[in-house]
Amino acid sequence: MDTSRQLHMTVYAALFAALTAVGAYLAIPIGPVPIVLQNLFVLLTGLLLGSRWGLAAVGIYLLAGACGLPVFAGGMGGIGRLIGPTGGYLLGYLPAVYLIGLISEKSDQRTVFDVLAMLCGSIIVYACGVTWLKVVSGMSWSKTLALGMYPFLIGDALKIAVAVPIAKALRPLIQVPKSRATISREDNSQPVTRK
Repeated sequence: MDTSRQLHMTVYAALFAALTAVGAYLAIPIGPVPIVLQNLFVLLTGLLLGSRWGLAAVGIYLLAGACGLPVFAGGMGGIGRLIGPTGGYLLGYLPAVYLIGLISEKSDQRTVFDVLAMLCGSIIVYACGVTWLKVVSGMSWSKTLALGMYPFLIGDALKIAVAVPIAKALRPLIQVPKSRATISREDNSQPVTRK
């Protein structure tokens, strides 16, 4: 990847880290886990930046929050948020964005695979978040699910529905470099011509 393209992708990663932080400010507290828009931006980050750059963007976001910048829900920051009740959700963004980006890269960016990628990413966030919430709070599984997952399912379905047309509109503007696996797969599918 040339230096100019790498600079563009670095700027996009920083931009999506900032958008994720903005999404966290739009929080509706309903219990130990607030309703936020930051996961919408995590979904878009994976779809638009791919696995590697998406991971960088979410890593920047989490690092900024861990260092104390007020980028988490409700304008909070600090390492305490990562070990508190919402820490599992926050840390779950890392494997989620990577998987979303990976599926998006390998699927030629078709809508059905974008939806599948975001569903898989959301499942990862819930698996990490609900498990951590149970560990930290000591609640039963049924109560943990009632507070940490069920209230958010409809909202997350809406976020996935909103992310699809946004990604479709922005993809022509953000041209993510193809992964090595995608490039080698395309090279192998080209017919060999002999002179």
